[in-house]
Amino acid sequence: MNIYVGNLSYDVTEDELKATFEEYGQVTTATVIKDKYTGRSKGFGFVEMAEAEGAKKAIEALNGKEYRGRTVKVNEALPKQDRPRTPRTGGFRN
Repeated sequence: MNIYVGNLSYDVTEDELKATFEEYGQVTTATVIKDKYTGRSKGFGFVEMAEAEGAKKAIEALNGKEYRGRTVKVNEALPKQDRPRTPRTGGFRN
């Protein structure tokens, strides 16, 4: 099960995120989303857990709780949706 973790402190590492969720079950992956230009955390991430039961326990236990000085939002991640490509406008025209 894939879990969204929002409102993370900007200095939380993937290892810390993984360790927090391992208390509730086996973590397959833990990813902190970073800005592609600066490499700085965007303040959210995703945790994938092997078993749905452990994931549900983690969501119940951590959602709305304080973690590293911030109240985090933890819920089941929605599937990524394809967004239609729109042509970019602007720039120079003659």
